[in-house]
Amino acid sequence: MKKYFIKSLLALSICAGFYSCEVQEYSDLNNPEVDAFAENLTRGDLIDLVGGVLYSSRVGLGTYYDDCGVIGREYYRFSSSDPRFTSDLLGGENSVLDNNTFYITTPWSARYRTVKNANLILGFLDSQGLSSIFTDEELRATRGFLNTMIAHELLLNLNLTDEGGIRIDVADETNLGPIVSKSEALSFIKSTLDAAALDLSAGGDTFPFVLSSGFRNFGTPASFSQVSNALAARVAAYQGDFAGVLSSLEDSFLTLDNNELDLGVYHNFTQDQTDILNPMFFALNSSTAGARIAQPSFITDAETDDQRLDKVVLRESALTLDGLTGEYDVFRYTSNVDPIPIIRKEELLLLYAEANITINPMEAVTALDIIRESAGLDPYAGAMDAVSLTDEMLTQRRYSLYAEGHRWIDVRRYNRLDELPIDRANDDVFSQFPIPLTEL
Repeated sequence: MKKYFIKSLLALSICAGFYSCEVQEYSDLNNPEVDAFAENLTRGDLIDLVGGVLYSSRVGLGTYYDDCGVIGREYYRFSSSDPRFTSDLLGGENSVLDNNTFYITTPWSARYRTVKNANLILGFLDSQGLSSIFTDEELRATRGFLNTMIAHELLLNLNLTDEGGIRIDVADETNLGPIVSKSEALSFIKSTLDAAALDLSAGGDTFPFVLSSGFRNFGTPASFSQVSNALAARVAAYQGDFAGVLSSLEDSFLTLDNNELDLGVYHNFTQDQTDILNPMFFALNSSTAGARIAQPSFITDAETDDQRLDKVVLRESALTLDGLTGEYDVFRYTSNVDPIPIIRKEELLLLYAEANITINPMEAVTALDIIRESAGLDPYAGAMDAVSLTDEMLTQRRYSLYAEGHRWIDVRRYNRLDELPIDRANDDVFSQFPIPLTEL
C-alpha cells in the first residue's frame, strides 16, 4: 500500500501554485487506476507527477532553515509553545539533540519523500516503451530534471547529519541501501548532478511538463543544465575540490558582474488554500509566540554602510525569551509569498571566489569586490594570503547568504564552529544532527 499511496498523493497535490487542473481522486490506493501510472504513463500523468515533486520539495523547509540558522547563530527562533528551538538547538543547559523529534524527522522525511516521488517517476520511464508518447530528448530532459532534484534533496539531508551520512540507495523501498559516509554521499550527489547536466544538455528545446514560476529563467533543458552545474559547483566546494568548482561553474549561469545577483531557481509560494506559504516569513514585531530574531553579532560585526543589513529590521522593542534577547527581526523574506532560493548567482560568485583563493588569488578578489560593490562597500584592501582571503570570503558569504541555510555549513567545513557566538553560559554549538531513530 505504501508504494501507491505516495503515487496518488503526487497526483492529488500538484495543482496548487502551478496551473489549474483537475485530478481524479482514487478511492482504492491499490486499484488498477493507480497502477496505470506504471503501465501507461501519459503526458498528463507526467505533468501531474512532476508537479508533485515540486510540491513536496517545499514541505518542511522552514524547519530545515531554522535548524541551520539557529545552530549557525544567524538568528534565534522564538516559540513560546515549543522551547526546543531555544533549548535543544542551542544546547541550552547541556541539552542534546534528540533523534526522534521534529527538528530532524520533519526535514529528513520530507526530503526523502521528494526523492521517492522522483524515483517513482524514473521507474515509470524505465519500465515501459514510451517512444510513441515522448521523444528520446524529452525522456532525457525529464531524467535530468528529476535527478537534479534528487541530488539537491539528498544534499540538504546530508547538510544536517554531515559525518553521520545518509542513505543514497533508496530507489527500492523494500530493499534500502545502507547509510553511507559523508564522502561517499557527496561523491554520489556530485556524479548524479554531472550526469543530469549531460542528460539536460541533450534534452531538446522544451520539457514535457510544467515548471513553477520559480524556474522561469531556466525553463528549458539546456538552461536548466546550468542549474545542475551550479549545484555541482556547491558540492565540489563541500568536497574541497576547487578545480572541480571552477569546472562546474564554467557551464553554470555565473557571469562575473553584479547584474542580477538574484538570478537563479526558487521555491515559490502562493496564498492558494491548497498551496504552501513561505515558512520563513514572520511579520515585523511578532511576539514570542512566533518570531525570528537576528543574533546581535550579525549587526555589530557588519561593516559600516553594508546594505545587506536590510535583511533585518529594528523592532519597536526588544524581544526576550529563555535568556536570549534581540532587537532586530529577521526580514530576509518580506511576505508570505516571497520565493526561497534553491541557488542563485550571488552564491556562484562566492563559490568562484572561494575556489580561486588557492588557485588565482587576484580572481578571488575580483569576485569578492563584485559582492562588496553590490553591498555598497569599498573594494577589498586586506592581505592576499589564503587565511585573510578565506576570512573575507566567509564574511561575505555570511552577509550575502544570510538566512538561506549556509552559515552553519560554512563554518563547519572550515573547522570554525568555535568562532560562533555563545549567548548563554551552558550553551553548545553542535556540528551535526543525529540520524533519525526510524532509520536505525
